Amino acid sequence: MADETTVETETHEQRSARAQEIMARLRRMYPDARCSLNFSTPHELLVATVLSAQCTDERVNQVTATLFKKYRSPQEFADADLAELEQDIKSTGFYRNKAKLVRDGARMIVERFSGEVPRSMAELTTIPGAARKTANVVLGNAYGVVDGVVVDTHVGRVSRRLELTSNEDPVKVEQDLMRLLPQDDWLDFSHCVIYHGRAICQARKPLCEQCDLLDICPTGQATLALSTVTDGVSKSKDKSDSGASRARTRK
Repeated sequence: MADETTVETETHEQRSARAQEIMARLRRMYPDARCSLNFSTPHELLVATVLSAQCTDERVNQVTATLFKKYRSPQEFADADLAELEQDIKSTGFYRNKAKLVRDGARMIVERFSGEVPRSMAELTTIPGAARKTANVVLGNAYGVVDGVVVDTHVGRVSRRLELTSNEDPVKVEQDLMRLLPQDDWLDFSHCVIYHGRAICQARKPLCEQCDLLDICPTGQATLALSTVTDGVSKSKDKSDSGASRARTRK
């Protein structure tokens, strides 16, 4: 008779409890976690977030240090010469599309919202360049309005490794996380996970042995177990090769 394998499944309540334990540990690990983009107004944060697509926050901050001195309001961005704005942001990549989004977004803010970045998800997501992720960044960090979870590449990757979601679509990942965590944790979770994704749970090679979440991370435990098995096979092979070498030497 074939061996029966027992598959352990995690209930929603268990996963939610694990998610909250992850959040508690992340807070201790990254007590100063915050938005990495520099800004002084909601509109500056909106622009910086649009520029951050397919670009590092560090690069964006370098660009906006000059950009926000040149264009000081939505009106000035709305009046910008498109070709000139493209050159101003060129080093962030995809600069033609980003420049158009920034200018068109500023024009809508001036024309429809009296020059003020709106404070609701429904209104903010009507602005060019402001999908849910961008809107969550602006609402949470500029206005303190937490309407969802910011899901960037770090949050998506780390959440899947932690098995808090199995989805690739950022909107579905966000929905999964919102069901697992209290609303008060949504913004902090994003900040902490982004820090963790950069420091430990890196894309190419996660540093599982250094991770304080290892005991509650299914992927980390599987990675470590595989590494142990691989090391054991490697050591066994080394011993075998060494024994064969000694035998040849005796001959």
